[in-house]
Amino acid sequence: MKARIRDTEIYFDIDGVGLRAEPDRVVERPTAFLIHGGPGGDHSGYKSSMGSLTDRMQLVYFDHRGQGRSARAHPDTYTMENYVEDMEGLRQHLGLDTIVVIGASFGGMVALAYSVRYPQHVSHLLAVVTTPSYRYVARAREIVAERGTPEQQEVVKRALDGEFADEEDMAHFFDVMGPMYSLTHDPEKAKLARKRGILSPEASNVWLKRHVWDYDVTEQLHAITAPTLVIGARHDWICAPEFSEEIAARIPQAELRMFENSGHNVMADEPEAFLDVVRGFLPYRTSS
Repeated sequence: MKARIRDTEIYFDIDGVGLRAEPDRVVERPTAFLIHGGPGGDHSGYKSSMGSLTDRMQLVYFDHRGQGRSARAHPDTYTMENYVEDMEGLRQHLGLDTIVVIGASFGGMVALAYSVRYPQHVSHLLAVVTTPSYRYVARAREIVAERGTPEQQEVVKRALDGEFADEEDMAHFFDVMGPMYSLTHDPEKAKLARKRGILSPEASNVWLKRHVWDYDVTEQLHAITAPTLVIGARHDWICAPEFSEEIAARIPQAELRMFENSGHNVMADEPEAFLDVVRGFLPYRTSS
């Protein structure tokens, strides 16, 4: 499905029911917005890793402007301001009051920025392997210099400098970096998963060349009022675990869960434990 949101067209999809009838009541499931990473990725990875959460909530998947199945736009519009406002426009388009906000990696950055700006519309926040500021870029360079192979160091330099040539080049980056993203990396499975998705290197390049240095919500995290679950990964190279610790320390109602046996792709490395933690965090709501 597509919706005209502000000055662009956003692709979204909905999985699961909002209301479930029981013999003596109606159980209202929360509606969650799942915010994908990148920038330059799409929502497809969530469908395989988080689709089973429809037993707890209704899921709204969407692609950021200029990415996935959403409309391409002028690169100047690929800003955090627009990613946040597009998400708010989609909430209004769907007629929702409060939403569960779930974001991983770059999606977690959008989730934090949205929750700072619109705390009244966030019932619960899940910030997964993410960061509150641009400082993650320098730290990622340090980690790869310490742990990475020469080839990994080279592809990371080009990626963080915003120099992807095309989709094939971006796919090559993920091939090379797979073992650092996931402790259980399986090259064949990773390639199959990537075939389901759409890579958008322009969005990644624009973010890292022009806008990443403007991103910093560190001093605003105290404005988030929703119960918050922060999930970090001990072996994360791109959003190092200390950033998850910092987020949890600055949000008033935050709980931190650190996954000790995961890289950045915690949903692949410890999938059952991850889903159990998320399910335990989200309550049902009951309506008459």
